[in-house]
Amino acid sequence: MSTTGLSTHNTNTGDTGRTTGFGNTFTGTGTGSWADSTHSVIWMSRDGKSQALPYLRRPRASQYASLLVAALLTLAAASNLIDVYGSATSWALAAIPATIIGSLVALAGTVPALRLWWQMLFMAVAQLVVGPVLFLNDTTIAHIVPTLRTLTQGWMNMLGSFKFILSVEPPTGTADGCLLAVWTICLWFALLTGIFAVTEDGRFTMIAIIPVTANLAICALLGSSSGYYRMFVGTIMALILVIWISARWKLLELGRWLSSVVIVVLSVALAIGGCLVIDQDRTILRDHYDPPLSPYNYTSPLSGMRSYITNSKDDVLLTVENLPAGSSVRLAVMDRFDGNVWNLSDSTMSSDSSNYRRVGTSITNNAEGKKFTATFTVDKGLSDYWLPMAGAASSVTFDNSENSDSFYYNSDTMSAIYPSRTSEGLTYTETGIMPTVPTDKQIAKTDAAAISQPKAEDVPDCVDKLATAIAGGQSKGGEAAQALAEKLKESGWFSHGLSGDYPSTAGHGNYRIDQLLAGTAMVGDSEQYASAMALMARSLGLPSRVVLGFLPKDDEGEISESRTEEQGTTTITKFTGNDVTAWVEIKLDCYGWVAFYPTPKETKVPDENQNLTPPNPQTLVRQPPVPLTDPLRDDTQAKGKSSIGGSMADETSANLFWQHFGRIARKVAIYGSPLWTLLIICGLLLAIKAIALARSRKHGSTQQRVAAGWQSVAALARQSGLDIRGTRSEQAVSIANQMDISRETLLALGAQADYAAFSGNFVNEEHVQQYWRDIAQERKYMLKSLPTLRRWRAKLSLADVFHCRSNRSRRNNGSDRKHNRKKGRDS
Repeated sequence: MSTTGLSTHNTNTGDTGRTTGFGNTFTGTGTGSWADSTHSVIWMSRDGKSQALPYLRRPRASQYASLLVAALLTLAAASNLIDVYGSATSWALAAIPATIIGSLVALAGTVPALRLWWQMLFMAVAQLVVGPVLFLNDTTIAHIVPTLRTLTQGWMNMLGSFKFILSVEPPTGTADGCLLAVWTICLWFALLTGIFAVTEDGRFTMIAIIPVTANLAICALLGSSSGYYRMFVGTIMALILVIWISARWKLLELGRWLSSVVIVVLSVALAIGGCLVIDQDRTILRDHYDPPLSPYNYTSPLSGMRSYITNSKDDVLLTVENLPAGSSVRLAVMDRFDGNVWNLSDSTMSSDSSNYRRVGTSITNNAEGKKFTATFTVDKGLSDYWLPMAGAASSVTFDNSENSDSFYYNSDTMSAIYPSRTSEGLTYTETGIMPTVPTDKQIAKTDAAAISQPKAEDVPDCVDKLATAIAGGQSKGGEAAQALAEKLKESGWFSHGLSGDYPSTAGHGNYRIDQLLAGTAMVGDSEQYASAMALMARSLGLPSRVVLGFLPKDDEGEISESRTEEQGTTTITKFTGNDVTAWVEIKLDCYGWVAFYPTPKETKVPDENQNLTPPNPQTLVRQPPVPLTDPLRDDTQAKGKSSIGGSMADETSANLFWQHFGRIARKVAIYGSPLWTLLIICGLLLAIKAIALARSRKHGSTQQRVAAGWQSVAALARQSGLDIRGTRSEQAVSIANQMDISRETLLALGAQADYAAFSGNFVNEEHVQQYWRDIAQERKYMLKSLPTLRRWRAKLSLADVFHCRSNRSRRNNGSDRKHNRKKGRDS
């Protein structure tokens, strides 16, 4: 490299004698070369035309088109949630407005005065005000003005809505502000996709693929296994992306439309054909969700049956309007016997009775029968975790919307759990289907279904012996179940064991069932007879379970339609404590779970002079038993206590709730927060800038790399929001003044770039490396001088990142022409 000195004289500084990164000393004396004169600074050429102000720029048609494509891709990805909400109309009411708002905010970024801070303000208002006003409208004033409750619930539901649609079985409906989930997704992903769609540089379109893909993945994970026309939507999205990217990269040649169409059609056919050949399986987060409810922790519902009869035998516990006459109302369904009590299976076991989940205003069921809409009102005396339900529910709405947060439904057992406990005045409306009951002849001809149930533990020997003696010779499961129910009803006697009744102890464990079937007197009520029949059916290979609920009974204990009273156009059924009853359900092929009532008539009370001895199994055996079905596949017994009662149940339930709630909140915050998308985008932007800076430092001739070093300083200044123009020395002075930092180093760095660009002398590698180290140090000082938020904006800004090389080339060429004209005039 030449040792000729390079002057850095500047009328604003007058500094002399500085040492540069090239190893040269700058002095105020000349050598006769162009570098010795104060006029040697190379001025960038400017034409006499006034430049358009940044805030007067208008988006081009191509930017509008790209923004429209980005919006369509956002909606297509979010369409995975249509079947989650159960209605395309409900989904569209949230998805389309959110996408429009997010796209408009992205478009606002094309106006420099509205970038970043105004965009963030617009998004905050859309997320925390507009969305809650639309979907929590009942909390507003005049359905327009948001209240403090609107804003508070909107903030809570921003993430809570994701938890809701994750824990509720589709379709969820639109209750509880759950539409805020799709609102949030479409709003933010429309913004992120739109930001990269409206940039003038088509290369940014590749970055837009990231939010599109993330949106598609998140909505698929939150959606259902079938999706909403997922093959069609996926194909359309792929085609739009290919065409869009090709157009933005100026690779789309419409003149070759025929060959393009052929290629597209073949690609689509190949993609669809490949998808049809491969097994389609989708990972759904809902399937791996651990519900914050364990029915196993609740006291056995059957254990509390006798208390209703003892304390509220003649008191009205439940009033139901418009319930079909003669219909039963169930409280709980139990399929696990541990030797002491019947209870629900542990939630970790693959059993129907434990499958309780949060549901929305719409519930899916496959029942066939008569539709009904009934209103339930809980009266004094009914305070339990089990919510009375009739038939197969299609929807359940509470008069107080806050009560719906504490409602879990089991579609398999058609029962519900209400963790906050029922209380007097609780009112709710159920719309559902009352399943069709098969006739006795149809039941007798039906085989038992083969399912997996928990193994019954510590069952008395008399159960199997008596069951085999009564129904062991029946070839049909339905006929065997009928035989069991009829024999118990015929041979048994009824007594609640209340004051004045024949002695009959409560309970339904192995000791009490042995006493009932092998003791001196077969006396009891529905608690004992239902338990006995369920165990006898299980011993024969019949899938059985015990149901606790209300039956509209007459004086003999038989179901009676006369209990339903007509009051104008409304029918009313009032259930008392005496109507609380247990019965048995056996699962049969074609008919599902069919109810059997083995309890003797309530008028069949014991008499000391009558023979109360249970039937002798030996005298009932008529032929060797014929296996009814394959033996049931017994599941491993759930570990733990069989029941939890009193304060212990409350404490355990509360602790488990908060443990589950904390775990769910952490998972939602980690995996479901839109902030992760923002962090990924920020990391991607930082990586792009780092790669571009490294490329400028490593690629090109030594002169070009020195010039690129100064360009990185100028780019950082523009990314910080500074308006810098002119020559490098002018830029240095402007940067120093606006950032309030020393100008000497900046002037020296600019002068070295001028020398490398215009001297024509060779710059060796060692000096280039030193120059870039000085540049890196100066960039640190520049960032350090900025406030924190402005510093991060500069770090994330991509201004001049991709244009630095072309801008530098244009400026250098213009400077060469200006310099040559100047030399001509001087000569």
